[in-house]
Amino acid sequence: MSVSRHLRLALVTVALAAAPPAVLAQVPMQPAGTAAQREAVGALDFLDGEWRGEAVVHGPGGTTTLTQTERVGPMLGGSIKVIEGRGYAADGSTQFNAMATVSWDARNNRYGFRSYANGYSGDYQFERTDDGFRWETPAGPDARIQYVAVVKDGTWHEVGDYVVEGQPPRRMIEMRLTRVGDSGWPAADPVAP
Repeated sequence: MSVSRHLRLALVTVALAAAPPAVLAQVPMQPAGTAAQREAVGALDFLDGEWRGEAVVHGPGGTTTLTQTERVGPMLGGSIKVIEGRGYAADGSTQFNAMATVSWDARNNRYGFRSYANGYSGDYQFERTDDGFRWETPAGPDARIQYVAVVKDGTWHEVGDYVVEGQPPRRMIEMRLTRVGDSGWPAADPVAP
């Protein structure tokens, strides 16, 4: 390798090593998110805590009833919500497990919703409503699953309908949960420095 090639490689290495701090120095640190993010996500504080109830799932193999639990809590100073859902069979085995985050995108003036379930993940439309929320996920060509939740007086009632243009909606899931208490999850007990 020639001297000029070594010199170019060394200069590129130095430039790359120096670039991240220079870029980071221009971005203010906001470990708790922005005030706008905390305010928008704070509008969902009614979800915080632990929930338990029943989920009735309608599928090709018939109808299944699960004990459904949800736990919801803030992270990053309240600038995001973390949601975990679990569905248990009568024998206590986990039949369903999902995780989601809700955040606020100030640039686009809308919520961000990222969900992980059944081996799939994605970013989906999410909207806060007067008495809960709604979200939807694509379910094939010209089809979607539309979830609508009403959360009121310690009860969380959510339905998920399979919607195809030109056909009546088909119920896929209905859950009724009762708030069972507060939870420090997921922000409690962080790793100490």
